[in-house]
Amino acid sequence: MNPEWWTWVVGGIALILAELAIPSFFIVWFGLGAILVGLLMLALPHLSLTAQLAVWTLASLAMVVLWFRVFKRSFHKTRVGTADGEVIGEIGVLVSAVAPFERGKVRFQRPLLGSEEWVCLADSAIATGERVRVVAVEGSFLKVSKA
Repeated sequence: MNPEWWTWVVGGIALILAELAIPSFFIVWFGLGAILVGLLMLALPHLSLTAQLAVWTLASLAMVVLWFRVFKRSFHKTRVGTADGEVIGEIGVLVSAVAPFERGKVRFQRPLLGSEEWVCLADSAIATGERVRVVAVEGSFLKVSKA
């Protein structure tokens, strides 16, 4: 018994719609793999059931691997919270001194990017208690200069 091409397409659409009920962003790849097999069945109508299942399995797993290895990696680069442009120029007070190759801590009156205190870097030595201005966001550190 070989399923028709439309059976794969309907099953794929059902899996994609199931993703709406179970929001895991995982089932969608198996649905897309089923749709791919359905389209392949249009071109090659005498494909055996074993070959259909193999294509569905390999296509689905390939899409899952691509998602986790390639595409999802780019989503982690975005920061959650305030954009960099809104942080640059903010003024804070150094809680601990900062030097060119040493980290310091800066405290702000209102939280920036979700925190009141941030580890900071600077190009020149700045003493504790000095007012500083944020000039850049470098990873998880704020780069500051004297205000």
